[in-house]
Parts: sequence; structure tokens; C-alpha cells
Amino acid sequence: MADHAELTRRLADLVVGYGANVQPGQIVGVTTYTGKEALTREVARAAYQRGARWVDVLTFDPWVKRQRLAYADESTLDYVPGWMVDRLEWLSDEHAARVTLTGPAAPEALDGIDPARAGRDLLPYLRNTGDVINRSTTNWCVAPAPTPGWASLVYPDLDPDEALDRLWDAIAHVCRLDEDDPAAAWQQRAGTLEGVAARLTGRRFDAIRLHGPGTDLTVGLLPSSTWHAADFTTVDGLRHFPNIPSEETFTTPDPARAEGHVTATRPLEVYGAMIDGIRVEFSGGKVTRIDADRGADTLRSIAAKDEGSARLGELALVDKEGRIGPLGTTFYETLLDENAASHIALGNGYELGVGEDADRAKVNQSQVHVDFMIGSPELDVDGIPSAGEPVPLLRGGAWQL
Repeated sequence: MADHAELTRRLADLVVGYGANVQPGQIVGVTTYTGKEALTREVARAAYQRGARWVDVLTFDPWVKRQRLAYADESTLDYVPGWMVDRLEWLSDEHAARVTLTGPAAPEALDGIDPARAGRDLLPYLRNTGDVINRSTTNWCVAPAPTPGWASLVYPDLDPDEALDRLWDAIAHVCRLDEDDPAAAWQQRAGTLEGVAARLTGRRFDAIRLHGPGTDLTVGLLPSSTWHAADFTTVDGLRHFPNIPSEETFTTPDPARAEGHVTATRPLEVYGAMIDGIRVEFSGGKVTRIDADRGADTLRSIAAKDEGSARLGELALVDKEGRIGPLGTTFYETLLDENAASHIALGNGYELGVGEDADRAKVNQSQVHVDFMIGSPELDVDGIPSAGEPVPLLRGGAWQL
């Protein structure tokens, strides 16, 4: 049986110390959900032990969100209280640390809600999140927090206690909590991913083609597109690791150049709504068609938020050497599932993914950022140079560079 209390403490120490790299005197903003109180409290403990000046916790309740989506006037579903936006701006102005705890706290909360309405309410995601990330003013980390409801979604055939033990075991494994020094293990993995990113950047491909069952998509890159692992540095020089776990190497594409179609290889949980069997077509860089076996209207509503929400802001490649993919488990949580398979993201792009000012002006801008997974061992990935033959990048999940 998993020792939930010990794992909770180890995860909090990793997230606060290695992930967000909280500094003495910093304000720490925490965004969490009901049902995640144990890890939330351990995050506060770890932050104060590292000298935090104040830990500011915002707790979101998915069941309250259900009441809004079920009964509020449709014209009000886009409304976001100004204090929520201002809180994030305050954290940016304070050069604070930020921690977000993820995972479906109550996966059944939006069952039966009109998918189109569900796609209107993006909370707790805020429209200025991308701006704050691009300013590099905060050191931040997103990490999973197991709950009984999430465990039963992932392991529906197990009794609730056994399912929660199983989920905690999986989270401990993919977050490397089973290592003597989890932070050192992550630094080693980050070094490998950064080496891949450097090789990809050095090739200066004009485009990337992803092709396999149900997918044939060519994504154009900007002249100075650069590749990164999830290893960021703030304007104050604070190194931090925004995702625990992270197995991806990503870049910022040209939002005007995406051609083809994709089929998602994993379900997507987004803003509390579930979407499965996603199929998307692109032309001229823009989404021209969205279908899904479940929740298509949710994704259509998200893609219609603004001009940039129907264009790509991120392209990420994932190899088979990480710990998530080999489990063969669908976690119904983007943080985990996106690190099991190569993926693309609709919406806001990261300015750090380009090297020149002229290209930064072209980075996609949107109030949303939604990743969905299109990778699998059957997906081939090629680099397309400006001249010459395509260069194999991934075959069977293995790097070819």
C-alpha cells in the first residue's frame, strides 16, 4: 500500500524546491482544487520552510463550475472576475513563484453539461497567463495531485482505495519520487532533453512533418524557432522547471503555416470537460474543421475564442525514453498525457521559442493554450530543410539525430 502522506511530502518538496525553485522572501501563488488539500498544505509547508514571505492559495471547485454552466445566462459564461486577472498580474509584478496542482479533482462534475457551454468557461485558466509566462517574471511549476475521483477514472475496475494506491504509485514513478534524489534524477533527464533540443535547433529546419495512422501534418517553423526542454530562467536569473513531470522537447511554430490533418491518440481533459476521438484539419495555418467522438463542441468553442485560438502556438516532440509512455496508461490529464506522446497546442505561443525580435512579433497570441496528443510509436516525424531531402527525427519513438 502506498504511503500517501510520505509521497505527498516528497512531491511537495520536489515541486517547491526543484520545480518552482522558491526563494527566501518570495510570495508564492498556489492554484489548486477541492480534494487536493493534503498536497496544497504540504506545498505551503515546503514554501515557508524555504523562506517564503506569503503563500497565497486560490482553490477552485469544479462542482461550483457545474452550477454556473448549468444555470447561468449564456452571455455571462465568458465573464472572469477582474480580481482573478489582477491577482496574476500582482504575482507577476512581485516576481513571485507560482505552483499549480492539476488532475481531475471531480471528473464527473461536468457530466451532462452542453459541451458548447463548457467550452465558454475556461476558468481557472486566465487569459493573461500566456503574457505572464512570456514576461518571465515568475518562477513556476505545474504538478499532479492525486484524488480518489481521478484514481477511479484512470483505474475504473479497481475498488476506490486500490485505485488511489495505484495512481499514487504511478505518480511517484513518473515524477521520479522513487529515486533517492528526485531532483538530481530530473536534472539528468533535463540534460538529455536539452541535448536533443540543441541538435534540433542547430539543424534550422524549415518545417516539421508528423505522419502516421490518422495524421499527416506539416508545421512550418519561424526562421529563428529554437527548441527547448522544460527548463526556464526568469528575468531575475532564477532557473526553474515548469512541469513535473516533463519529457518533451518543444518549439514555437509559425502560426501561419500548418497544413494537413491530425487524429488525437489520447483523450483530452480541458478546463474540466472531457474530449475524446479528436480529429482536426488545418489549412493556411488555421483550423478548418474539428470533429470528435465526444466533446467536439467544447473544442470548437475554445478554437473560436479569438483569432489565435484556431492556430498553433506550440509543437512538442516526445521520445520513448520517458517514464509515462511505457506505462500505457491514459491519465486523462494533459500534464501527464502530453508527456507520453508528441503533441501540438492551439493558442498562445511561447516567445522563448524564437530567437529574433522580428519572429517574436509573429508568435501566436491567444487567451487560450490547449495541448492535445497526436503521437504514438507509429507516428514518424521528419525535419524538412529549406532545401534537400526530409531528415528522419523520430522512428518508433526513438531519436534518429
